[in-house]
Amino acid sequence: MDDDVHRAARKIREVEQAVTTHAANTGPITGQASSPDGAVTVTATPAGPPQQITVTPASLRMGPHALAAEIMRIAAKAQLNANTRLHQTLNRVVDPEELTAMGIENVRDDDEYRWRP
Repeated sequence: MDDDVHRAARKIREVEQAVTTHAANTGPITGQASSPDGAVTVTATPAGPPQQITVTPASLRMGPHALAAEIMRIAAKAQLNANTRLHQTLNRVVDPEELTAMGIENVRDDDEYRWRP
């Protein structure tokens, strides 16, 4: 039993080192999404609050509630894009099925292909 525990601990350390090295080489992982008309653009990380929110003067015509809803919708898309980029980056050093099990999914945003201003 001890040998199994030691092997598992060694494997965890090896994966941790590979992920750390890979992350240091690739830099921060972010995703970006914009509304169809480009009025709202959000840059996000896979987890946590948005890193940057950009709105155009035209977006202010939406009114505060509609603008807030649009920012939240675009922020969710940006975070999904970041999560997908994280999965695509880490699957070089971690089993993709394990990433998905941890909630780091590789999701193609079909809506992105239907959006046209």
